[in-house]
Amino acid sequence: MADIKVPMEPFRIKVVEPIRPVARREREVLLGQSGFNIFGIPAEKVTIDLLTDSGTSAMSDDQWAGIMSGDESYAGSRNFFHLEDSVRSIFGFRHVIPTHQGRAAERILFGSAVKKGDSVPNNIHFDTTRANVEILGARAENLVAAEAYDPDSSHPFKGDMDVEKLKKFIDRRGVERIPLVMMTVTNNSGGGQPVSLKNIKQVSEVCAHHGIPFFFDACRFAENAFFIKKREKAYAKKSVLEIAQEMFSYADGATMSGKKDALVNIGGFITLDDDALAEKIKNLLIISEGFPTYGGLAGRDLEAMARGLKEGLDEDYLEHRTAQVAYLGALLDQAGVPVFKPFGGHAVYILADRFLPHIPRAQYPGWALTVALYREFGIRAVEIGGVMFGQKTGKGKAEVYPELEMVRLAIPRRVYTASHLRFVADSLIELHKNRDKVRGLRIVRESPFLRHFTAQLEEI
Repeated sequence: MADIKVPMEPFRIKVVEPIRPVARREREVLLGQSGFNIFGIPAEKVTIDLLTDSGTSAMSDDQWAGIMSGDESYAGSRNFFHLEDSVRSIFGFRHVIPTHQGRAAERILFGSAVKKGDSVPNNIHFDTTRANVEILGARAENLVAAEAYDPDSSHPFKGDMDVEKLKKFIDRRGVERIPLVMMTVTNNSGGGQPVSLKNIKQVSEVCAHHGIPFFFDACRFAENAFFIKKREKAYAKKSVLEIAQEMFSYADGATMSGKKDALVNIGGFITLDDDALAEKIKNLLIISEGFPTYGGLAGRDLEAMARGLKEGLDEDYLEHRTAQVAYLGALLDQAGVPVFKPFGGHAVYILADRFLPHIPRAQYPGWALTVALYREFGIRAVEIGGVMFGQKTGKGKAEVYPELEMVRLAIPRRVYTASHLRFVADSLIELHKNRDKVRGLRIVRESPFLRHFTAQLEEI
């Protein structure tokens, strides 16, 4: 095996949290008790937790210092104004409306703009985005470029939207049935792949031509901007901040989960220029989230997010962040574990249907891999496949599966070292050698939306 460069962490560790070993026998019991759903496993019973990079970051000393300066006034907290300044300096929009996390921002935006029978195009909707569209009786349409579904292609911007598909979709559905166009950066459901600035401009032009608002799902905007710097030649000498500012200059607004690139454990926001829509959003937010200057967050949380937004744009941090993902991906790839390429910004994606070719899609190979990975090694990952994105359609309710059947190894920011990732790689390599022993599953209980969070399954 060729040598793979180990990325050095651009930080020192001041506080540690012990990892407690859990015996395989106990893990087996916990899987049964959870209905073979790794979301139901207590976190203290997990050795390495790669379930999500959302809200799992380690905050910096500066963020923790900011928490101590929290102003817990009900209205007009000074921390809100600091957050407002931070968001405006990056995103450039007038209105900054905090929410307790990204899915709350999605729910309030769509609840203010989307009606039953509407359609919302995206490159690929992630799970909560899709659910917040569909619960309103609207359709979530994925219009990503074809390269997104080729896991072996080296195309640098697999998150791009197919502009011709978007034009045809608008012509077919009609402008009056499309309240907005979304773009997810980076494209989480498609391997964490970035969107090019060239594509952002093209989508913006199409939306402007038809008078359709263009919004970003911007939770990993800094990672996307960093990939633009590295892969789009015209931007090689631009700073990541300058690239992010240009990205948002082509849009009408954005939702963001601060739990990703703002490096916080809770928080999000909506930002936009449209005064009338902002008023509707604030009115809806007051009912369910809180006053528009706190949005369901404590003042200390607003402060941590204000500071984290700036830290998330640090280029030394982003260099390490993407190198850490590439390190894990390269270890797996060299050992013959099937992975999605090129490696994205926040996670390595295992091609579960290739990893477990003996398990048919109807028995959820991605889910089976997450169960096996926890059972054998105590590692928790998440399925991005048939359970998360399968849809039952037609009179017979036949299940339609997504194009890709993957398991995401999402790496929390500033949490795990290279030796942790080496343990993950070694575990997956060993599991791959013994993959014939892994069994498929069937669903025995599910909810109509976001079923993967609470579904109960049994092994076949």
